[in-house]
Amino acid sequence: MKSIGLIDYYISEWHANNYPVWIREICEKNGAQFEVKYAWAETDVSPVDGRTTDQWCEAFGVEKCASIGELCEKSDYIIILAPSNPEKHLGYAKQALKYKKNTYIDKTFAPNYATAKQIFDIAAEYGTRFFSTSALRYGTELDDLTGAKNIVTTGGGSSIEEYIIHQAEMVIKLTNKEPLSVRVERQGGQYLCHAELEGGSKATMIFAVGLPFTVCAELATGSTRYRKVDSDYFKLLLADILRFFECGETSFDTAQTLMVMKLRETVIRACENEGKTITV
Repeated sequence: MKSIGLIDYYISEWHANNYPVWIREICEKNGAQFEVKYAWAETDVSPVDGRTTDQWCEAFGVEKCASIGELCEKSDYIIILAPSNPEKHLGYAKQALKYKKNTYIDKTFAPNYATAKQIFDIAAEYGTRFFSTSALRYGTELDDLTGAKNIVTTGGGSSIEEYIIHQAEMVIKLTNKEPLSVRVERQGGQYLCHAELEGGSKATMIFAVGLPFTVCAELATGSTRYRKVDSDYFKLLLADILRFFECGETSFDTAQTLMVMKLRETVIRACENEGKTITV
């Protein structure tokens, strides 16, 4: 049985509370041999539900580690979580990537492009294989829409800073175009984010708290397809993480991750300068 170690800012949060269960389900279904065996959290008490790291570990049958170093030594593979605290990822990555074990870093990958590039550089220095993505990349509704020229997406979440990553991931996956600029218009708590992409492509990302994830793609043929994205993308992500752990090869070009980070950062900057076109 191959062991996975979870690194988190506080361990009792939605991703950590679901990933071990889903990994077990995936392994039971396809015969893979992985288990979440180790965990470390910087903050002992979760602000989400008040559960401590010890309580979480007892509930999930996981061994608590005293340090990131101990976790990395013991684990075969590493998942860096802290999905709501991307500012923590660089510090965790600096410690974990030097162990040269295949690693997944949860969304949002980094707070900005410069930090994202720094993490890539650290991985390259040690020769460590890793990847990061939003789970929305794995929505099966996107499978036949790659190569789209223009995109409209919608999505919600508690804040645009944390959740626009999902729409940015879909835009970059489907267009594979470098972002050039973004302009944001606001309607109260609703955000209309207009992005110019290389090659004349465009994307509009519409964010509001209650919106479902959808995509409307204008293909190179001129036809348009609209989809609600509600497939089981989190389990598909975890299945791909396990596949990556085993073979060390990502299922997509990770250069797209840096494109996603450029787009997300420019959206955030444009939100702070409403109505102005902000270049990448």
